[in-house]
Amino acid sequence: MKLLLAIVNNDDSARAAAALTEHGFFVTKLSTTGGFLMVGNTTLLIGTEDEKVGEVKKILAKYCTTRRQAPPPTESLGRGMKHGSLPSEVTVGGATVFVINVEETIKI
Repeated sequence: MKLLLAIVNNDDSARAAAALTEHGFFVTKLSTTGGFLMVGNTTLLIGTEDEKVGEVKKILAKYCTTRRQAPPPTESLGRGMKHGSLPSEVTVGGATVFVINVEETIKI
């Protein structure tokens, strides 16, 4: 048994979660905030059998796309950031996926 933690952009989370659910996976959504851009993300918790991890990753790859975006103004990032210290555009989206072994699962 595996637990996948998938950190995805908020813009992609609804489509990814719906597709996973359509394919029979149970998904729990958590609202999270990324550190660099200070924008909302969604962390998806997905429990599945070992042999279905590849299918989950394919679904996430299909629905969690990368794109270019301008970073927020430095004033919103707090003190210590110098004007012009951030790049003019950054790549956002995609998914960061952690695959964790699960020793035991209990539904009560």
